[in-house]
Amino acid sequence: MIGCDCYVCSSEDKKDKRLRSSIMVQSGKTTLVVDAGPDFRYQMLRAKVKRLDAIVFTHPHKDHVAGLDDVRAYNFFTGLPMQVFANEMTQEVLIREFPYAFADKKYPGVPEIDLNTIAMDPFRVGDIDVIPIMVWHLKMPVMGFRFGNFTYITDANKIEAQEREKIMGSGVLVLNTLRKEKHISHFSLSEAIILSQELNIPQTYFTHMSHQMGRHEEINKELPNGVLLSYDGLTIHV
Repeated sequence: MIGCDCYVCSSEDKKDKRLRSSIMVQSGKTTLVVDAGPDFRYQMLRAKVKRLDAIVFTHPHKDHVAGLDDVRAYNFFTGLPMQVFANEMTQEVLIREFPYAFADKKYPGVPEIDLNTIAMDPFRVGDIDVIPIMVWHLKMPVMGFRFGNFTYITDANKIEAQEREKIMGSGVLVLNTLRKEKHISHFSLSEAIILSQELNIPQTYFTHMSHQMGRHEEINKELPNGVLLSYDGLTIHV
């Protein structure tokens, strides 16, 4: 049995049903997702995503990369390899975790993946411009990303001044906030609120919340103007 705070897990509010953190970014021509965790297959089926052009990875922790194998369905329907964008640290883990997808001689039906190496220089996925933002997950560097007026930061508890400058001016920020209590490698609720206010972001949504955060409706009532909890299925137009 998996231990949890039954107060949250037994909630009938759909906004309390939290799968692993990921986002989908769409333009008129391109669809990409940021991270593909263990829930990737179900998340894509639930959202009825019939075409996916690329996956952009933030870092190599299992809850952000474990679903990569399931890109094979998109390989089948498009006849194309999945474009995967990741830094060298993350690529090393992907190759180690899914060696059959990168073997010289591949078994029929394994995922087809094209690895694209990214660092801190801006890059482009289809017609979507991406600005990397380096944040710290305790001692691990993690990549956040800015897409136009929208910035996404997950798994962080520190952002240095020069990287904060890349976020400033965003209209919407999605920021990891694990729980109310302080954590060794994630922003707490109070820390995330302060950061959002320091960056002067008009609208901030918190993500990567554990069951320790509490119920969606109750926590939202405690938040200042311009700050809300995100939820699975949230759609933001920017």
